[in-house]
Amino acid sequence: MLDHIGVAVRDVLLSTAFYSRALAPLGISVVMQVSQAESGLPYDSVGFGAAGKPFFWIGEGAVDRPVHLAFVADSSAQVDAFYAAALAAGARDNGPPGIRAHYHPNYYGAFVIDPNGINLEAVCHKGGAR
Repeated sequence: MLDHIGVAVRDVLLSTAFYSRALAPLGISVVMQVSQAESGLPYDSVGFGAAGKPFFWIGEGAVDRPVHLAFVADSSAQVDAFYAAALAAGARDNGPPGIRAHYHPNYYGAFVIDPNGINLEAVCHKGGAR
C-alpha cells in the first residue's frame, strides 16, 4: 500500500496556490510544509492531505525528476528489513532507517534510490515500534 507520493513542479508557490484551489472541493488542503533546511533536500516541499496526514507532496525541481514512492510499513523492523533488502538488491542509500522528527515525532523511515533512479521509501508512523 502506498503512503504518499511526491512530484516535481516548476514553481512551488504557483503550484501550491493551484492545488490548494483545485483540491479544496475534495477536502484536500496543505497540511505540512518542510523547508530545505529541515529536510536537507535542494527544495522546499508542500504536503497536501486530509485529517492532518499529507499524502500528496510537491517540490520545486526539474519536471522530469523521478517520482518518490513511499510504502506503508507496520513496524520499524519492516522499515529496517526493506532498507537491507533494497540495498542487497542493488539500490543506493538515500537515508538510512531512523526517526524523521521534522515530519512528525513518530515518523520512522528509510530511503533508497532504485536502479531506475526512483526514490523509494518505507515508513512506519508508530515511531521505533518493533
